Amino acid sequence: MEKITLTMPASRALSGKALSGVVGSGDMEVLFAAEPGQTLTIDITTSVDNSRGRWEALFNRLHIVSSLPAGKLTIHDFGATPGVVRIRIEQVFEGVSHA
Repeated sequence: MEKITLTMPASRALSGKALSGVVGSGDMEVLFAAEPGQTLTIDITTSVDNSRGRWEALFNRLHIVSSLPAGKLTIHDFGATPGVVRIRIEQVFEGVSHA
């Protein structure tokens, strides 16, 4: 298991909390809690060792194509593919924006 913490600039504010996915399903779960400020802190626990570069690339891409919200994102990854990872992250941000 590898633990990774990333910090990204945030350019939008949301309120509330949301959950997407289930780690026991063999893919991943993503939890988001909105917080005031201008950063998104991402705590990742993954079963895939040496994957920091993949996670950094994914969040850099997300930062370029969409505005990231301020808060804390907690990811429990059980080897999900990059496509599933992005879907779960987008689902949790959409879920909290409608809460």
